[in-house]
Amino acid sequence: MSGIESFGEKIRNAINKLLGAPIADRKTIEEVIKELQRALLLADVNVNIVLKVSEKIKERAFKEKCPPGVSRKDHILKILYEELINLLGEKPYPLQLDKNKKYVFMFVGIQGSGKTTTVAKIANYLKKQGYKIGVICADTYRPAAYEQLNQLLSPLGIPVFFNENSKNAIEIAKEGLEKFFSSGINIVLIDTAGRHKEQEFLLKEMKELEKEIKPNEVILTLDGTIGQQASIQAEAFHKATPIGSIIVTKLDTSAKGGGALSAVAATGAKIRFIGVGEKIDDIEAFYPNRFVSRLLGMGDIEGLVERVKLAEMQVSEEKVQALLSGHFTLEDMISQIKETRKLGPLRKIISKFPLPMLPNISDEQLEIAEKEMDKWSAIINSMTPEERKNPEILNSSRIKRIARGAGVLEGDVKKLIKQYNLMKKLMKSWKKRKGVPKLKI
Repeated sequence: MSGIESFGEKIRNAINKLLGAPIADRKTIEEVIKELQRALLLADVNVNIVLKVSEKIKERAFKEKCPPGVSRKDHILKILYEELINLLGEKPYPLQLDKNKKYVFMFVGIQGSGKTTTVAKIANYLKKQGYKIGVICADTYRPAAYEQLNQLLSPLGIPVFFNENSKNAIEIAKEGLEKFFSSGINIVLIDTAGRHKEQEFLLKEMKELEKEIKPNEVILTLDGTIGQQASIQAEAFHKATPIGSIIVTKLDTSAKGGGALSAVAATGAKIRFIGVGEKIDDIEAFYPNRFVSRLLGMGDIEGLVERVKLAEMQVSEEKVQALLSGHFTLEDMISQIKETRKLGPLRKIISKFPLPMLPNISDEQLEIAEKEMDKWSAIINSMTPEERKNPEILNSSRIKRIARGAGVLEGDVKKLIKQYNLMKKLMKSWKKRKGVPKLKI
């Protein structure tokens, strides 16, 4: 179970106590707060921070009046949401760059924090946004660092510079910067040797490198599995060289993720990204509100919209509402699923929606659906506009014509129609059971 899931599951247990209670009286609220305290302590959040947060929640829950039209339970849930956001840093710190300017980012961190992999993830993240990226391997202590970066980035067309004949990190960095900037690359990421707060000579090298290179920002990579110790490491590195922002990694594997995030936030440091998996795409800009909404089982619609924009999807609120309400055509279904594929595996996208909306679809079914997508597109393109809007008119002769035009079997056309009808039926059942949530896009 991932760190976000285990931490979130414990918090959702506290929420379920509130939602399952007949009334949100003092006793119920106090029980919910106790459950929340246990969840935070098990996530390795500092005990003083836990007490401070729980006292704040208790104070607001008992003193604040519910706004007109809002139930007491919903109001308490809102308070929990807001205070957890405050715990994790409150405001996001997005990376905003000008494509016409040059930038240098220097990455530092202790050994084993996932720094080199994170550099590759950020390079991929920025390239997807249209930036020209180059990566310098200035780690002269670990020969495998260059090989690792090259293996991850070469398939993506992102160049990696390293001088195997030099043992001087500063010389390598300067040489790489000159090469990249002269070739038209305007954003350079520098991966440095992993170090520890006790390794004075490595911290000294890091300080000298920062002084010579003068990067736009030094980014510290911290391992999310170390919990409260994250703040100690953050402070030690900040003393050696000013840290501009922090990336917390391995939040998919650690129950201490909440502890690491809250510990770093308590230092006043800016968390810019979080690592949520091992794959090259498993990195997210850190938005406390989105992180907390996932913990509470509210889904991450805002995060989904950001990824939609990143993939250059053309999606309107009307289309999303139509898809969720069951009022959509066969052409709409294929169009939306094709666009969704740009965001990654379907399971990952579906997980962004609120829990009550999640269909009971297995990973195997989703994998089959993804493989069928190209075939479905060919079938749709072989239909007339009227057939796409009203698949009910598809008889045997029409199906035969469509299959011949798409280069598929008649059974493939029938299978697509069956899938469409099942999905439409499923969408309508969601609406009947839970209603369709309003999405702000």
